[in-house]
Amino acid sequence: MANLWEEKFSAEGYLYGDEPNEFIREQAWRLEGHTRVAALAEGEGRNAVFLARKGHEVTAWDYTQSGLIKTQQLAERHHVRIETGQKDLIHDPVPSGEYDASIMVFGHFLKKDQKTVFDKLVSVVKPGGIVMLEVYSEDQLRYGTGGPKSVDMVYDPADLLQWIKSYKVLHFFYGEQERVEGKGHTGTGHVIQAILQK
Repeated sequence: MANLWEEKFSAEGYLYGDEPNEFIREQAWRLEGHTRVAALAEGEGRNAVFLARKGHEVTAWDYTQSGLIKTQQLAERHHVRIETGQKDLIHDPVPSGEYDASIMVFGHFLKKDQKTVFDKLVSVVKPGGIVMLEVYSEDQLRYGTGGPKSVDMVYDPADLLQWIKSYKVLHFFYGEQERVEGKGHTGTGHVIQAILQK
């Protein structure tokens, strides 16, 4: 799997474009006053750079070296600094309670590993911190506008609701959204969004 993503991110240009995900753009106001942000499974860095341009101190983790190189190139182009680190979010540890917020956009993981990654997304954040994610739902398979082709790599909204129920839920959405993000995601898709306060 890592080699597949290395190959995708090694290609010229930005697979998902160099503009931030629309959900992150729309909801970034919630991160005001939350200085340190961790971006998990950040790919080529478009969301991390967007948040850095808004004044956040951003750490981007991905398990591809090629994605992290593109993140640094995008950061340089926009004259911002991003701390990057290569991490396998299923197996590698993450710091506990060090960040004011965390984000993950379209983190594609097998169902058996999704809760592990979600737990890390929450664990890196301090009490009172914000966690934001947008992922493809199982319904996305009918749309064919991006994302994995296997039901085992997309998310069940019932799982997400179960995982977030012990936190303060600020936003939850399950349904269609337009996404125009490079060659990787284009057109109407079916997503799950969650924003919670730890």
